[in-house]
Amino acid sequence: MSAGRTLPVEQLFRRWQQHQDAQARDALVQRYMPLTIRLARRYRGANEPFDDLKQAASIGLLKAIDRYDTTRGTGFEAFAVPTILGELKRYFRDCCWAVHMPRGIQDLAIKVDQAQRRLTATSERPPTYQDLAQYLELSVEEVLEAMEASAAHHAVSLDTKHETLSGEVRTLGDTLGDIDPGFDLVECGESIRMVASALPERERQVLALRFLEDLPQTEIAKRIGVSQMQVSRILRKALTSLSSLVEEGNEVS
Repeated sequence: MSAGRTLPVEQLFRRWQQHQDAQARDALVQRYMPLTIRLARRYRGANEPFDDLKQAASIGLLKAIDRYDTTRGTGFEAFAVPTILGELKRYFRDCCWAVHMPRGIQDLAIKVDQAQRRLTATSERPPTYQDLAQYLELSVEEVLEAMEASAAHHAVSLDTKHETLSGEVRTLGDTLGDIDPGFDLVECGESIRMVASALPERERQVLALRFLEDLPQTEIAKRIGVSQMQVSRILRKALTSLSSLVEEGNEVS
């Protein structure tokens, strides 16, 4: 074991800053590497290799060691954490965006992504836009803007293959120029929105919680103070009524 690793932190910093002792600097890096890795894990996602995040965080650690002023009386960790996090954010801004986005939007998109993961872990369900807005003290519009910006984080090749509903394997490029089936969904959704106003308030509320906020029936039951069985009945009744209203509207048109 290196002798430097057993020395007090203050002595290691003195040896590095006053005598440029590389072994002392290496000992500081080894001592604070676990902290660095914990901070890097905060930004771990499916599209970012963890080795790259660890490398960016390690650069932040080295900068913190080199810039730390022992005479100010501030603990090293309190100084190092913002420096390491700043380097991680810079990595995301400079290296991870396929399409250029303003810095403020990039930072906001990262915050929303982190909040999504934290709220999902604590509530065991994906948070709604309203949940995220309340948690981050933002407007729903700002949350939506940040989530749309996240789509620019990584580019997808036109040669990327995917399987269609019919089982056919096609590339993304093959679909360019196709008629988007989502247009039919938009038209259908607009028809439903127009006739839904004719439903009782309780049925409209349950439909919104189920299909707009994507809540399970058990969660809806807690929200409105009824049993899951009652929620199921309300949904069936509302959907039956909607179907009849939409058919009546189509016959009139």
